[in-house]
Amino acid sequence: MSPDIDLTVPVPGHHALRDRLLALDSRVFDAVATRHWPGGDRVLPRLSRSANHGVLWFAAAATLAVSGTPRARRAAVRGVASLALASATINTLGKRSVRRPRPVLDAVPLVRQLKRQPITTSFPSGHSASAAAFATGVALESPAWGAAVAPVAAAVAASRVYTGVHYPSDVLAGAALGAGAAFAVRGLVPTRTQLPPPGRPFVDAPALPDGEGLVMVVNTGARTAERVGALRDALPRAEIVECDPADVRAELEKAAARARVLGVCGGDGTVNAAAHVALRHDLPLAVLPGGTLNHFAYDLCVEDARDLGRALTGGEAVRVDVGVFSSGDIRGCFLNNCSLGVYPELVRERERWESRVGGWPAGVLAALRVLRADQHPLRVEVGGAQRPLWLLFAGNGMYHRMGLAPGRRYDLADGLLDVRVVHGGRRPGPRLLAAALAGPLTRSPVHTGVRLRRLKVAGVAPGTLFAYDGEVTTVEGDLTLEKIPEALTVYRPLQSR
Repeated sequence: MSPDIDLTVPVPGHHALRDRLLALDSRVFDAVATRHWPGGDRVLPRLSRSANHGVLWFAAAATLAVSGTPRARRAAVRGVASLALASATINTLGKRSVRRPRPVLDAVPLVRQLKRQPITTSFPSGHSASAAAFATGVALESPAWGAAVAPVAAAVAASRVYTGVHYPSDVLAGAALGAGAAFAVRGLVPTRTQLPPPGRPFVDAPALPDGEGLVMVVNTGARTAERVGALRDALPRAEIVECDPADVRAELEKAAARARVLGVCGGDGTVNAAAHVALRHDLPLAVLPGGTLNHFAYDLCVEDARDLGRALTGGEAVRVDVGVFSSGDIRGCFLNNCSLGVYPELVRERERWESRVGGWPAGVLAALRVLRADQHPLRVEVGGAQRPLWLLFAGNGMYHRMGLAPGRRYDLADGLLDVRVVHGGRRPGPRLLAAALAGPLTRSPVHTGVRLRRLKVAGVAPGTLFAYDGEVTTVEGDLTLEKIPEALTVYRPLQSR
């Protein structure tokens, strides 16, 4: 075959179609430039400038974060993460792939033009991408907040054409990329509405429309003030007892003697104490999250007073398993998980710093200090053989993970312990990280995950730290972990918001 023969097949009308689209783009741009929008000359240029470098959206995220609801805080984080991905995509690929010049400003009135004109290429619009990414990310987590943010995002996108810095197609392409970034973030970290609702089996429980018969014990040492105010509004006839952390157990016992339903507001450790009392008095338990982590409440889809109020008003509840541990004369229960090894040390270190720097910073600081310390793995006997280990974790129910989101339990009455073991080695940090990234029920040289109904650990040295639901005690000798199936009735809304 002759190398001079051109086998390229021309596409009829290809250039003509492109030219028609570009001409349409220019006509729409000119129509916007020559049309006066009431109030637009005063508002839209300022709005466009406020979105420079994402300042407007970071301010919106801060407003959501301080609103006090977990869903709003998650929406803020998801919006910022979506914006970050969209910006990175636009700046690394979009602007460099299509080097389209900015529109000519002859038709744009001077009053609309930005004082400082952009120097980057026109396609696609970064401002529109950021606006769409933030608004879409917020809406995927909280449709109500998304509806509030969407008009502002649309106005920012429109302002880019109105001020003459972008063609309409630049804005549309940027908005599409931004929305796509938000959905990509959702693929990595699913929203709570994508997760299967946990909790079964559903059981009948007393319906308390105004909260009459509920005695709610509130640990004032936790972050509870705002939650208690919302609870009073949702359940005005509930009895609320506020007390210091040292008095929580005594007040729970008093409340159980006169309550139809025992309620508790605090962190996971406070909820553990309330579960212990509710079990002994055969009372249903109502949990309002008020601590740093609130694993149990969130796994019940109870995030605030409105969720709990709906469950109590409708008498909506589930039966859940209760984990039990025993070592010599020491016996207790756990609703979330328990562990041996470095995690109890981390919990104790976190408690030292929490009052000074806050919950999450204290957790990060504790992890850094514990993992950098010179230490040796714990040696215990499991399955008839002595083993060195950095961590033995037992969850009350199987933890599942979707994408990069933290593990959650979909079934709180599965009768199983989710046991994870990180084997001993020279350095705990890399092994713990590998175990955290690994899926459940995996086996590797550094990590093992199994499901069990009962676990016995022997040869535990005296004074060994043992953590359960954020509390720390010491154990020695033989340690037994098992479950009481469907032992506790807990209120949970049947339909999560």
